[in-house]
Amino acid sequence: MQYFFFNVTNPDEFLAGKEKAKVTQMGPYTYREYRPRENVTYLENGTKIFATNPKSFVFLRNMSAGDPEVDRVTTVNIPMIAVMNELNSYSFFVRTAVSMYMGSMGMGLFMNRTVHEILWGFKDPLLTKLHAMRPEVDEHFGLMYNKNGTHEGEFVFHTGEKNYMNYGKIDTWNGISQMNWWSSNQSNMINGTDGSVFHTFLSRKELLYIFAADLCRSIHLGYVRDMEVKGIPAFRFAPPSDVLAPPDENPANAGFCVPAGDCLGKGVLKVSVCRQGAPIVVSFPHFYQADERYINAIEGMNPNEEEHETYLDINPTTGVPIRACKRAQLNIILKRVRGFPNTKFLNETIFPIMYVNETATIDDESAAQMRMLLLIVTVVSNFPVIILALGVILLVVLIFLVCRNRQRKNEVKRIDFTEAFHSFATTKDETAYTQVSNQAEDSPENRNNQPLRNGSYIAMSPVEAQKC
Repeated sequence: MQYFFFNVTNPDEFLAGKEKAKVTQMGPYTYREYRPRENVTYLENGTKIFATNPKSFVFLRNMSAGDPEVDRVTTVNIPMIAVMNELNSYSFFVRTAVSMYMGSMGMGLFMNRTVHEILWGFKDPLLTKLHAMRPEVDEHFGLMYNKNGTHEGEFVFHTGEKNYMNYGKIDTWNGISQMNWWSSNQSNMINGTDGSVFHTFLSRKELLYIFAADLCRSIHLGYVRDMEVKGIPAFRFAPPSDVLAPPDENPANAGFCVPAGDCLGKGVLKVSVCRQGAPIVVSFPHFYQADERYINAIEGMNPNEEEHETYLDINPTTGVPIRACKRAQLNIILKRVRGFPNTKFLNETIFPIMYVNETATIDDESAAQMRMLLLIVTVVSNFPVIILALGVILLVVLIFLVCRNRQRKNEVKRIDFTEAFHSFATTKDETAYTQVSNQAEDSPENRNNQPLRNGSYIAMSPVEAQKC
């Protein structure tokens, strides 16, 4: 969890109406975030599961730009603005009296505190005075006050046993299945998961819904592009620009205007209804995807996709996020309030306070396990194809062997015929010719004294072949 603060460099000039506000970014101040699942209990025969998700934070000095207990930041005095906003419905005289009291105590619209105080809390003098009159008002203020070691509520999730598409979806949050803050039933719906799990076999065409308790609403994410994280394939999903679009661009957002019709511009969402009436507005960092008028109202805003986009990289087979980046900015509405002279030069401005960059990436050991799991899933899911391919290969081998065997038989037959022909020829060559003559010439006496010559007829008789 990284925190970035906007330090105001010209508060006096801004309040005097001479200049627009100038801010410089401070940070990051980085904390290791631990989010275990606790009190896990199965419900309704395993079809639902109850759990809490407490968060705790440990400061990481080596990943931070400075020391939060030393670094100081000039920012809007949120407790004072909240009190002024609460007094808006009171009479002019009451507001004037409170303004004079604030002035006597040296309070202004801007305060200078350490980063640690603004994050984790400090005892505010104005809230202390209110606490004495109304004990239910906490005298401490901090953006993360009482949030270290606590959870965002009690969740009941669907296990997906009845329908795998419902895996991880929220059934109830803090005992309710629908909120009552917004002005339409659709806006009050608790849709989707908490962002930590999704159903298996995701499609590029679907929208993923997430309930964000800190935004007091559900948002949707659309497919952006294919990614790969540590050798694991993933689909990147991110909130499209219509998530925080005004009703004239996205009519479904009309219910987030409270009271009905009281809407802000593109890229911002007023969440006062779930922040005890404080004029809090959320957006993406540096007013990314927001109306240009919000960006131009503050000098120092530099929105860009790489640093300020919220996204999830999810493995589509398992539905498990393998890399996540949640980025959100906290703003407050500054405007002229009658009875408070120090606001007389203010035009309504959505003023940035800080933003968070909450990231998570799968560790190397888990990545290796997932790669092996995906390999097994691929083999099993393609088993019929593999068997068919092996069958085709074996059939081709069998055909080859049969053809080879027939070819060999034909060659043997040709060899036998050639050998028979050669044997016949050899026998013919080994047949000798002998002379036959009349009896007189063939007498023993003449046989030894007369040279060999042809007789009156020739006869053939086999004799042993002469050797060379």
